[in-house]
Amino acid sequence: MTALDALLVLATGFGAGILSSTVGVASLLSFPVLVALGLPPVVANVTNTLGMIPAGLGGVVGYRQEVREGGRVAVVIVVVCAIGAVLGAALLLGLPPGVFEAVVPWLILFTCLLVAIQPRISAWLRARHEQQHGGQLAERRHMSPATTAFATMTGVYGGYFGAGAGVMMVAVLGLGTDLELRIVNGLKTLSLMVGNIVAGLIFVVVADPRWDVAALLAAGSLVGGYVGARIGRKLPDSVFRGAVVAAGVVAALLLF
Repeated sequence: MTALDALLVLATGFGAGILSSTVGVASLLSFPVLVALGLPPVVANVTNTLGMIPAGLGGVVGYRQEVREGGRVAVVIVVVCAIGAVLGAALLLGLPPGVFEAVVPWLILFTCLLVAIQPRISAWLRARHEQQHGGQLAERRHMSPATTAFATMTGVYGGYFGAGAGVMMVAVLGLGTDLELRIVNGLKTLSLMVGNIVAGLIFVVVADPRWDVAALLAAGSLVGGYVGARIGRKLPDSVFRGAVVAAGVVAALLLF
């Protein structure tokens, strides 16, 4: 790896860290760069997972207030994403490459649609409940079994590949809870961090990452993750929602 390549990986880590803590599509930037540098796709995926762990750490530090406000939901997110990441890493290592290639872009596009129309869906569900039960629907500050199941599936996808996993988690928590969007963003960042840590630990044991590339990516992503969290906390809900949808659509188109 040349000095120019090293600088590119470092800058990529910084940019991917910002994307991780804001719109949740870090792999949209980092994975193609690693492949372009000559890493085989599976090696690039493993290296990328390890290199993006510090992005999550920096992001969670930046979102520490939002994560605390998440309360029990944050605890559930940690558990289900850890379990999901174990399953996802096993799928990555055990299944032939490209098994989910035909499905993933459509899945990301569908979650983008959910993120875009989530306020209208939530308002419709609340109005319907009030009509049927004659009372106001209590604010949902906990995850239902269905929401927990979908969060776990998102964790599985995050451990398997992860491009767009942040978009999916925003959709799941946005539809399944009444938490403020800034808290959802913090919890999304937490979920990505947990998934990368668990999958990364597995990859260290059974895979063969490029440690020099992972180290440079990690150094840049640590700073980028924190900077991204500071940006994400200040984004108005409408701007954040639009950015998530736009990033998800780009990710899906690149994966077709």
